Amino acid sequence: MASSSDSWMKEYNEAVKIADDINVMISERSSLPASGPETQRHASTIRRKITILGTRLDGLQSLLSRPTGKPLTEKEMNRRKDMVANLRSKVNQMASAFNMSSFANRDSLVGPEIKPDAMSRTVGLDNSGLVGLQRQVMREQDEDLEKLEETVVSTKHIALAVNEELDLHTRLIDDLEQHVDVTDSRLQRVQKNLAIFNKRVKGGCSCMCMLLAVIGIVILVVVIYLLIKYL
Repeated sequence: MASSSDSWMKEYNEAVKIADDINVMISERSSLPASGPETQRHASTIRRKITILGTRLDGLQSLLSRPTGKPLTEKEMNRRKDMVANLRSKVNQMASAFNMSSFANRDSLVGPEIKPDAMSRTVGLDNSGLVGLQRQVMREQDEDLEKLEETVVSTKHIALAVNEELDLHTRLIDDLEQHVDVTDSRLQRVQKNLAIFNKRVKGGCSCMCMLLAVIGIVILVVVIYLLIKYL
């Protein structure tokens, strides 16, 4: 078989190996925590491998559409096309399974990723061009991750500011409660003193009334005595 054919099969075998690695990593996600740096790194690696695998499949498909070297028989060409199609179907299934839990959260923060059709980006590229495209895609993913990190950091700072504001309000409420307790205690002491004063005033009035009554009786007795004596 021609060397170009061997090169195509080598690229295909490497793509199959990447697909196997993605399957293993997706199955390992169940043992990781729901969130955290380790989970984010794991998800980022899966995304990178899925993108790289998709680019490799586009390259394999592109090589089949413009074969070089010794022409392939129609049977061999159809077999390889089926191999690429089957592997692409598996990749789409893996990407869908991964998207259900990770890409939805990412899109809600930084927006959906809108990129040109992958096949159109690989048209006319040789192996060196495909490697360059892979690096460009990885840089774009890094930029998206940086945006996501900035969003997370900004959200963290907002949460910290809200927490500090809540702590300040809590302290103010505690101080207000203390002042209310002090005021209530003073008010109770004033009310108690007023009650005592009121009792004293009532007691003084009773004594005065009794004294005036006695004086009145004495004056009345004296008047009656004088009237009897001189009449």
